[in-house]
Parts: sequence; structure tokens; C-alpha cells
Amino acid sequence: MFNIVLFEPEIPPNTGNIIRLASNTGCRLHLIQPLGFSLDEKNLLRAGLDYHQYSTVVVHENWDAFINRCQPAKLYAYSTKGHSFYTNTRYMAGDYLVFGPETRGLPETMLGSGQFDKVLTLPMVAQSRSLNLSNTVAIVVYEAWHQLGFAAAQTVIEGGVDER
Repeated sequence: MFNIVLFEPEIPPNTGNIIRLASNTGCRLHLIQPLGFSLDEKNLLRAGLDYHQYSTVVVHENWDAFINRCQPAKLYAYSTKGHSFYTNTRYMAGDYLVFGPETRGLPETMLGSGQFDKVLTLPMVAQSRSLNLSNTVAIVVYEAWHQLGFAAAQTVIEGGVDER
């Protein structure tokens, strides 16, 4: 499906929620070190419930190690400094969706590096600073998956099962 990339995540419950999201949407999760927590931290495990065993989580030593190992074909960054809405792109299976740390977002040097196919943003009302990381990732993943017709989804609807 998609590759969710968390660059230097800081808050364990957010990452736990994203592990659960990745498991339920068929996404692979990439964590770029340094992490602001231990992977066996209680809050991380609590937020992810028992989904850790159903998730693919890959930890990378740093950004360069991630790029060298994965060699992403399409790399999208999400930032309050984005130039286009997250809905204004055509997502494809295998895309890499990159999100920055909760307290500071992706560094300006990364955003201006030319590595990203697009730097995208989510609309908010004036005077808003940012959305919660796990909420932002969920919004983006579901938009991208929607564009693919919810490929591989099995959803119970009105007493029946809609298998796509």
C-alpha cells in the first residue's frame, strides 16, 4: 500500500496510534531516528494495542540511511509550510508519505532540499498552528487510499460485506 515515514517522532502515543493505523490500512511504517522514546515504552504499546504484531515497522538510523535503503520513487512531505493541499496530488501504491516531529515539523533544510516530489499541507482555519500528528497521518492515508478505491479493503456496510 503506502509507506508512512515519521522523521524523528517524539510522542509515543502518536506513534502507537500510527502503528495501529498502518496495520489497519496495510501501510508500512518507517521510523527515522533519533526517536523521542523507546520502542518498548508503555505509552507506545498501550496506544498501539495488540496491532504491533500485525504491523511492518522499519527503524532507520537516520534520513540518509532511509533514503539509501528504500530509494523511494515518490516522496511527499507534509508541513504547515506546504504549497498545495494534500488532496491536490495523485497518490499511487508504494508512495512515501513523510511527516515531521510533533514539536517542530520537518526542518526547512529538508523541505527545501529538492528531495520531495511535493510539500503538501492540510487546510486549517486562520491562527491555527498545526494538527495532531496521528490525526494528520490518518487524514492523508485515508485520502490516498480513497484515491485507490480502497484497494484490498473489506468493509462491513449495511449488513453486508463490500469487498473491493
